[in-house]
Amino acid sequence: MLMRTDPFREMDRIVQQLSGTSGTWSKPSVMPMDAYREGDDYVIAFDLPGVSTEAIDIDVERNMLTVKAERRPVAKADTVKVELSERPLGVFSRQIVLADSLDTERIHADYDAGVLTLRIPIAERAKPRKIAIGEGATRRQIST
Repeated sequence: MLMRTDPFREMDRIVQQLSGTSGTWSKPSVMPMDAYREGDDYVIAFDLPGVSTEAIDIDVERNMLTVKAERRPVAKADTVKVELSERPLGVFSRQIVLADSLDTERIHADYDAGVLTLRIPIAERAKPRKIAIGEGATRRQIST
């Protein structure tokens, strides 16, 4: 149902985690995701803990789905001294090529407990259907 557009993106994510670099608008970090089919819906779930709904942007153009999010640092008082900061900050993005068999006009998005879940219905034209066999309207007779 979807196609990976960059096979090296996971490697970039690991390098960014190890080096401690944050994503920027020009070079965003990748966000982890799961994708699966559930009944007549295709479901994509993105992990975005600590991101407010106002900082999430979802676009679809033709069959290209783009999800961008930004996690900003929490404002701290001047008296606070940070001892450890491991949670990634910055911009996260993911682009996914969706199959023609999905109805991109009816995408539904929910955000709960740090997980953005997109439900994309399978298009009616792509669902399996039975084909009725009609009776022959004209039969050719063989003359003897």
